[in-house]
Amino acid sequence: MSADGFCRLCYRTAVGARPHGTGPSIMEMNRHGQQLFFVDLFRQKRSPAVRTAPANPPYHRYPVTHRQLTLIDLPRDLTRRHTPLSPPDPGFALALDHAARDHALAHGWTKTRLNSTRQGLRVLACSQDTPGAAIKASQVAELDQGLFNRQPILEVLEAASLLEDDREPSIVAWFANQIAGLPRTIADEVQAWFETMLHGSSSAPRSRPRAHVTIRIRVTYALPAIRAWVAEGRASLREISRDDIDRMLPNQGSRRALTGTALRSLFRTLKAKRLVFTNPTTHTRTGKPETRTPLPIDETALRAALDSDNSARTALTALIGYHALRSEQVRSLLLTDVRDGRIHLPGRTVLLAAYVRQSLAAWLDYRNTRWPKSTNPHFFINKQSAVRTTEVSRFWVNSTLGMSAQALREDRILDEARATQDIRRLCDLFGLSVKGAERYLSTHDHPLLMDK
Repeated sequence: MSADGFCRLCYRTAVGARPHGTGPSIMEMNRHGQQLFFVDLFRQKRSPAVRTAPANPPYHRYPVTHRQLTLIDLPRDLTRRHTPLSPPDPGFALALDHAARDHALAHGWTKTRLNSTRQGLRVLACSQDTPGAAIKASQVAELDQGLFNRQPILEVLEAASLLEDDREPSIVAWFANQIAGLPRTIADEVQAWFETMLHGSSSAPRSRPRAHVTIRIRVTYALPAIRAWVAEGRASLREISRDDIDRMLPNQGSRRALTGTALRSLFRTLKAKRLVFTNPTTHTRTGKPETRTPLPIDETALRAALDSDNSARTALTALIGYHALRSEQVRSLLLTDVRDGRIHLPGRTVLLAAYVRQSLAAWLDYRNTRWPKSTNPHFFINKQSAVRTTEVSRFWVNSTLGMSAQALREDRILDEARATQDIRRLCDLFGLSVKGAERYLSTHDHPLLMDK
């Protein structure tokens, strides 16, 4: 403080601040005393302003790269739907909202589906430990399924590159349930085999990951033998000999071939990982799976499908019943693949019959009326795939047909084989290999087909 009693460091006067050079003199200021306090210690109270995110959210800022560590992991309530929530990062919440709107507009969503997705995304944005970080798929799974549809939320997050997919494949939980109850050593050995099939191996001998359906088949056929050895008191697969393999193999048929293939894969993997000393399946012959003889289907069911009022059923039946397309070909068929009265498939072009063209045109009319805003590029869609870009499921094709698509395809090829007996014609018409065409020609003298 100066000699005249004036604090030049910080002061406020009752008369308020004035522009520089126009304020009162020091004597006037000291006439009624001084009011001293630290700068910025007191602030004028104002009405709380509503924080709003910018109109154009900075999408390039998300997701953030850092992670906030948590001291205690507490369960979160992700079932709230109508409760107003305050997100820790309003910009991120708005970015999610814009992503949902853009995705809904591009895929022809209904207003109800969009609003439910927006509410679910807001709940997730308000429950983040690290505001602005990518949202885990496991967090989406915690949402109340009765209030929110999780699949659209996952689609929006994935499209916006804001999804951290930490879900385990369903086959992992299935396998864990299958080996439950096995001794620890044998369970570890079978687990090593499963991991190799699932992820492959980059070390010698190298192997590629197997399809999940292949893994299920091999595990299913190998486990009965493994459980039988456990019941005999075996503590490890190192104790298994060639005689044990021969005892567990069925006498003949497809079960013998499939069981032998599964056990051969098991012990070949364990031998490569040095978990067993020898491979007991070496030089064991198991044969090949039996082939099934194609048989005609019931004509009554076929006629009912062709005369159905369901345009999707009629189109599917005509397409497969006339041209014997495979189920995967029908499911992956695009709108642009059908043009000029032909279907353009990979490697070949199919000239459509007149009835098939009429059926497909009727289906397209129904599709455009039922889902006019759908952007799904596939030719066949349903109420689930109309709001996405994915293809229909194999189950939908079979249930819509009222029969197996493979059985309908085989019926058409079988009819052509019996009428022409021309293997070249079968290969050209239906895209079969010579060996595949021989399977149908071999049924010419089949006793079940003599009176057909």
